[in-house]
Amino acid sequence: MLQLETVLRDRSPLDSEQLHRIRELTSDWQLLADLSFADLVLWVPLRKDLKSWPSGYVAVSHIRPTTAATVFPQDVIGDEISWGARPQIDQALSDAEIIRDAQPEKFGELLIKEETIPVIHEGQVIAVISRHRNAELMRSPSRLELNYREIANNLYRMVVEGTYPYQDASSIFDPSARVGDGLIRLDLNGVITYASPNARSAFNRMGWGNDLESFNLGEVASQVSMQRNESHHEGISSSLSGKSLRRAEIENEGATIDLMVMPLLQGGDRIGAIVLLHNVTELRRRERELVTKDATIREVHHRVKNNLQTVSALLRLQARRIEEPQASAALEEAVRRIASIALVHETLSNSADAKVAFDQVLDNLVVHAADLSPRMSEINIRRSGSLAEIDPRIATPLALIVTELIHNALEHGLAERGSNLVIHCERFESKAKVTVSDDGAGLPSDFDLVNSSNLGLQIVRTLTENELRGQIKLTSGESGTQATLEFPL
Repeated sequence: MLQLETVLRDRSPLDSEQLHRIRELTSDWQLLADLSFADLVLWVPLRKDLKSWPSGYVAVSHIRPTTAATVFPQDVIGDEISWGARPQIDQALSDAEIIRDAQPEKFGELLIKEETIPVIHEGQVIAVISRHRNAELMRSPSRLELNYREIANNLYRMVVEGTYPYQDASSIFDPSARVGDGLIRLDLNGVITYASPNARSAFNRMGWGNDLESFNLGEVASQVSMQRNESHHEGISSSLSGKSLRRAEIENEGATIDLMVMPLLQGGDRIGAIVLLHNVTELRRRERELVTKDATIREVHHRVKNNLQTVSALLRLQARRIEEPQASAALEEAVRRIASIALVHETLSNSADAKVAFDQVLDNLVVHAADLSPRMSEINIRRSGSLAEIDPRIATPLALIVTELIHNALEHGLAERGSNLVIHCERFESKAKVTVSDDGAGLPSDFDLVNSSNLGLQIVRTLTENELRGQIKLTSGESGTQATLEFPL
């Protein structure tokens, strides 16, 4: 697409709407190549403005068929031709009509037949498609090939009329079904006039025992579908009637089929429709397995959180029964640490992703810190920055580290003076940084993190080095204490 963008910006006067039309065409034209059994090349005229005569053309896109061998082993994107070098392309641009019946030409060892189709948008030819087929393969076409080529010709006429590709239909075509997966052709009444072998096989897997041709597609789909209620029948019949561009899915115990219905138009009138089929049975089975596994994992996190809360409640009860102040304080600290771990599991239990939304965890840690200091009414705690989502592997130790740093700041730095505690987060491409700072008393002059007897700081240092593979630094100045944690993501 870079080539296309560059050429159209520098050497072609197409406006934004015309450029968008070309993007739509090149995103959906695998269908055209497969139905044509042909290589397709998109040529954009080279000219100063839309009123000036082109000096030539440049190939900006090339697509190969999946239904036949390519006739161009090498990409032709970027190739330029001058005006007059390819009379058929010139004629398609000048006459705004499809040019056929050209004599085959020798290309290497192959005899190639070329047809040209103008791409028209609001009455203006903005590009030309050249269709290249192996003439040797055209002499004895099968019934499948005849139907495919007839459908392709219908679609090429729609390109000339400006009705294909369908306007703003990218969401319906994503993911795009392939011709080789199965194709059905409908008449004006939704009756099947042709079904490819793969299409018949798909419905056979769903339990349809008859031939498909001469049956109404909506009626067939309703009969094989798992749902048999009247509203479902009406919905399927309407979706598969061929009157509009639709996508539908039918399912039973045997298989699941994705169907994309594309109306065929001529002169603004509907002349029938085609339906592309794709057997998505295995895909849907895997999706259901993933949903089940995801739900199971979330339930495990939920139960772990509940069990941790039970442990916290037991420890809190025990702390109330102990008369020794130091023992009671130790149990309360254990409760706080367990609560930090429980917050991580709570976040995971409420998330469908395999990542932890750590900003939410930090906000909860700030809320739980409200009970850690008798001066809480005088202290303002706030969080700034963001870590977004992080790996669960580092979420638990990080939560414990931040909990200990907040506790130390409230218990020591802000015990008697100061009023601000800030948790600031920064995330870079390969690392993250968390800073916990206060404007309290600061660190003692002889403070040494490595030799500190404080259990909380020992936990912080151990988790930082062993679990996060990071670094922790505590600094003190006139404005309080700052703990800086850096670790790889």
